Amino acid sequence: MASHRRPKQPSRARVTVLTTAAAAAVAFSAQAANAAPSEKPTKDEVKAKVDKLYEQAEQATEKYNGAKEKQEKLQKEISTIQDNVARGQEELNELRDSIGLAAAAQYRTGTIDSSLQLFLSSNPDDYLDKASTADQLSAQQVEALKKIQEKQRELAQERSEASEKLKDLASTRTELGKKKQEVQGKLAEAQKLLNSLTAAEKAALAAEQERANRSSSSRVDLGDTPAGSSRAMAAFQAAQSKIGSPYVYGASGPSSFDCSGLTSWAYAQAGVSIPRTSQAQANAGTRIYSQSDLRVGDLVIFYSDLHHVGFYAGNGQVLHAPRTGTTVRYESIGNMPFQFGVRI
Repeated sequence: MASHRRPKQPSRARVTVLTTAAAAAVAFSAQAANAAPSEKPTKDEVKAKVDKLYEQAEQATEKYNGAKEKQEKLQKEISTIQDNVARGQEELNELRDSIGLAAAAQYRTGTIDSSLQLFLSSNPDDYLDKASTADQLSAQQVEALKKIQEKQRELAQERSEASEKLKDLASTRTELGKKKQEVQGKLAEAQKLLNSLTAAEKAALAAEQERANRSSSSRVDLGDTPAGSSRAMAAFQAAQSKIGSPYVYGASGPSSFDCSGLTSWAYAQAGVSIPRTSQAQANAGTRIYSQSDLRVGDLVIFYSDLHHVGFYAGNGQVLHAPRTGTTVRYESIGNMPFQFGVRI
């Protein structure tokens, strides 16, 4: 007969633990229910965060521009080297053909010497290193072999240089991709913040930006500040012709610009080539540390890492492409941390 055992009762300690845990869970739930919801950031707080993200995006943009400029330079250098290698190979083939014809002629007459036989089956370096072989060659043949040796060394060096530059190009392209992702990430984060605003708040911010673009895009009193040079004035006037054009990261004209894209494009219109990035432009001329010494057309560098550049427009104004969401416009030089000017 099966025995019927009485179920084992939970111990007093186990009951105490379970009761305590249940009480804690209830208390936690009550606290969570009664907790005040996190406050939604105000329009001005969102704008401040967005402005900071746009500044970070511009920092990344200048690094992106630097990588892009390096990539284009490497591509041109590699193309030049490859063209040189192709021409050099043709010259080498012609030199080898000339030696081959001489050998063929001697073979037909039965007078081919051992040195040419050796040449046809080995490297020219092998016999010019041996005086006994050189003695068996005519002066013309020796000269031809020396040219072949020189051309082989030259081609080997150029191929090695091309190989190194191709490696550099690959790493530069990787860097370019990372910087592009960084810019896009900052812009996407800024857009996400803007999307959190109400329709009325978005409209208010858009109206503020439109007023800023409109008021600072019109001709302003630039005073009687002289130009740094005739070409500086020509560059400044070229930039003036683009007032109202939108800021687009990585753009260098003619319909949209980022900060250094505007300055490099404008100087190009004046017949002057300057570097692509703001950091490189900071070293493109004579530095001017006093704002009172600035002249129209001088470059003006902002921020400690030199990530922003514009034109000095006179009367304490700069003409520049500010950031995403803005257009080429005038602005007070005091709106950004001035570092120095650069006279090209």
